[in-house]
Amino acid sequence: MKDLRDISLFLLDMDGTIYLGDRVFDCTMPFLNLLKEQGKRYMFLTNNSTRNRYAYRERLTKMGIPVDEDGVFTSGEATTIYLNRQKPGARIFLLGTPSLEEEFREAGFILTEENIDYVVLGFDICLTYERLCKLCDFVRAGVPFIATHPDFNCPTDGGFIPDVGSMLALVEASTGRRPDYIVGKPNRGIIDALCEKYKLRHEDIAMVGDRIYTDIAVGVNAGVTSILVWSGESTPEDLAKSDVKPDYIFDDLSGITEQIR
Repeated sequence: MKDLRDISLFLLDMDGTIYLGDRVFDCTMPFLNLLKEQGKRYMFLTNNSTRNRYAYRERLTKMGIPVDEDGVFTSGEATTIYLNRQKPGARIFLLGTPSLEEEFREAGFILTEENIDYVVLGFDICLTYERLCKLCDFVRAGVPFIATHPDFNCPTDGGFIPDVGSMLALVEASTGRRPDYIVGKPNRGIIDALCEKYKLRHEDIAMVGDRIYTDIAVGVNAGVTSILVWSGESTPEDLAKSDVKPDYIFDDLSGITEQIR
C-alpha cells in the first residue's frame, strides 16, 4: 500500500466527497490548500456526461472551490479519448446533451445518422423516443455500441432520475445486446483515458470517493490507490458486504489532510 505522502495526483469524486448538495464540507478547503502547498495536484472525476469540463469548472468555482483549467475530467471526455484510439474522426450516432455533442465534435467526430461506425449512449436528459428507437435499431443491426458510464440513477435536489444504466437496461430488453464497452466508473477506462491524455502513471494516483461500487471499484480495477470517505453514501455495513476493499478509509477529507501533512 502506497504512502499517501508519495501520491502526486488525487482524483476526487464530488457530491458526498467535497460537498453535499450545495454545502461544501468544512474539511474541503484545508485539504485542497494543503495539496497546493505541497505541490500536489487534484482533479475532479465524474461519471456524469451531461456537462463538459468547462460547465463543471464554472459550477465548482461558483461554490468557492478553485479549479485549474484542466481540473475536471468526465466520462464524456474519456469516451472521446477511447474512441479516438479506436478510429479517429469516426461517424457516430450519439445520444447526449448539446454539451456532450459539442465535446464530441471538438474531438473530431462526425455526429450523424448515416453510415455510422459507433453508437454512443450518454446521459441524455434531452432524450426523445424517436432517437431512442433509432439507437435500438442500430444496436439491433450490430453497430458497435459504447456507453459513457453505467450509473442507474443520478441524484438531484428532488430525488433520483434515471441515468445511463437505466437506459442500457431498456436497450438490452429491446435488442438483447449489452454495450461492447462502458467507459466510466467502476471501469478502468476512465482512468486509462486520463493517464493517456496527461501522460500520468497509475502508481502516482489516488482515487477518493464515497461510493464503494464506483469510486473505490474504479481505483481497484485501474490499479490506483483507493481512499473511501464516510461523508457521503456508503456505510460500514456496505463495506462489510462488499468484495471491493479500499486501501484507506477516513471519516472525511480531514483524515487525508492529517495523513499527508
